Amino acid sequence: MTGTWMQGMALGWVMTEVVVRDGLQSYEGLLQAAPHLASGIVMLLLFRLGGAYADRHDKRFILQVCQVAQIGFALAIGQLIAHGALHTWHLIVAAALLGISSSFEMPAAAAIVPELVAKENVAKAISVDRAVFHATRLVGPAAAGYLVGKYGAEWAFYLNAASFVALMAALATLPRRPEGTAEEEQKRQGGAGEGFRHVSQDKPSLAMVALLATNTLFVFPVIIVLLPIYARNDLHATPEQMGLLMLCSGAGSVSGSLLIMALRPSLRRLAILTGMVLACGALVSLSQATGLVWAGASLVSLAVGVSTLVGLANTIVQERSPAELRGRVSAVAGLSFFGFLPFAAIIMGWMTDLFKLRNVLLGSSICYAVIGLLVMLTVGSKVTGEQEPDTAGN
Repeated sequence: MTGTWMQGMALGWVMTEVVVRDGLQSYEGLLQAAPHLASGIVMLLLFRLGGAYADRHDKRFILQVCQVAQIGFALAIGQLIAHGALHTWHLIVAAALLGISSSFEMPAAAAIVPELVAKENVAKAISVDRAVFHATRLVGPAAAGYLVGKYGAEWAFYLNAASFVALMAALATLPRRPEGTAEEEQKRQGGAGEGFRHVSQDKPSLAMVALLATNTLFVFPVIIVLLPIYARNDLHATPEQMGLLMLCSGAGSVSGSLLIMALRPSLRRLAILTGMVLACGALVSLSQATGLVWAGASLVSLAVGVSTLVGLANTIVQERSPAELRGRVSAVAGLSFFGFLPFAAIIMGWMTDLFKLRNVLLGSSICYAVIGLLVMLTVGSKVTGEQEPDTAGN
């Protein structure tokens, strides 16, 4: 994941340069979001198939095939950058192709973690997985900022391609999923609609998916899409400083993930509400920040709140999912991210071009607070942190 974060930071920075070189700076906000739209539309079309494959087939093999595809894309983009031949449309096409890979990778990756531990340790396993995921953000973006500034952006892509080799080797050491009962194996062959049915009937799962969607609409575009524009245009940051800002975000995310590991189930609802407050306050702070230190501190707070909320939401969804439906339920939960992100990114990018980024940040905070509170007061009122076996399997 360190390589992936390196590539993500470099990609956002390269897009700000390519847009200027192509003479399209008037549409910078929209074009920064365009790769996410391309990837998201593809994933929206294929997520049901990806979730069904994760339940029916060897998740290790699915993940390894996806790693091979991502190696190819990273090397191709790196070569285009190295030869000065990269244009905006290359990044959009590459994102669409990566969307095919991600449609199968995301459900398999989310569903494989609970299979490796006993049921009572699922929450801790997911927390450790999220902590490791976010810990790589402490190294990846800062390393990418150094590489982009000193050697060129292509090296972030080359090193990302190399990092997948180690991941493929690690996947080969994982045990195969143990065979379930005849009834469980039959259910694995069911349709993708069963994942939707489970989430819609299980109110805590429905509340968590709704909160994930709310984060995707109003918070993730800031972290994923708008941060390079914010750093370059509002803070006048260098690539190295952009990497440090992403490091701050990573530090906050790790802290939130570690907090979840020590959290008692009875405190989950309180922790989710606290995460929402932190995220809203951080968005307001970012809208007013005038320096790197202020912006960095705001990103730490934003990341703590978001990672706590998202981590708990994913944990609750996975805990309440029957094993034979976990791939399809993971696909539904993933839909709340990749199904909404492309459209949220385009809208936020367009709003940024019209109303300036700082005003968009303030508006996002207000919308996030109102919708998040409504979710928690309605279906979210069922989230107590205690599992209800009789309803979880509906």
